[in-house]
Amino acid sequence: MSTGMIVLIVIVAVVVVGAAAALILRGRDRRGGPALKRRFGPEYERAVALHDGDAKAAERELTERVERHGDLRERPLDPAGRAHYTARWTAVQEHFVDAPRQAVAEADRLLAELAVARGYPDGGRYEEQLAALSVHHADHVDGYRQVHRVARTGASDAVTESGAGTEEMRTALVGARALFDDLTHPARETGRHRATPAGSRPHAPWALDRSRPKES
Repeated sequence: MSTGMIVLIVIVAVVVVGAAAALILRGRDRRGGPALKRRFGPEYERAVALHDGDAKAAERELTERVERHGDLRERPLDPAGRAHYTARWTAVQEHFVDAPRQAVAEADRLLAELAVARGYPDGGRYEEQLAALSVHHADHVDGYRQVHRVARTGASDAVTESGAGTEEMRTALVGARALFDDLTHPARETGRHRATPAGSRPHAPWALDRSRPKES
């Protein structure tokens, strides 16, 4: 076989491989958006908004999260551990009546500790812990984000006679409760979208009663 023929074969092979790679990448691009939307739900929309509407940039960020944390396997909680965290959350809700800011700060710490117990990055690396949680609990991770923000900076609205600041803290705590439930109840971890069992009540009904919070 002549040298010219060998060169031609190599060139053809390179072109074929390049074309195949381009097709694969285009296929991934077509699937990436819908797949990431399904996986991340509201977290996808938040990422797009943070990137000023640039969906591609948002998808790159979310894809990086999946690459870093997608293989994480949550450690189970034993019954004693679940009872311990549940009792602490009940105390947080009761404490909220008299000291809402302190209760929100305790909820923030509690979620960080619980996430570590389930195998997530240490709470001292909040952003990394949040990113990992967003991969596996995308529907409810924003509740943790909100309660952490309020715990660190306080409610954005000054507390007035109308209780505006307290309401913001209450809303943050209610959102955080959803993630707490996800992390403490393995039976609910069968998928990102979870149905409420027939005859059960939605979590955190205490939020509707402004004078006496109660455990669901």
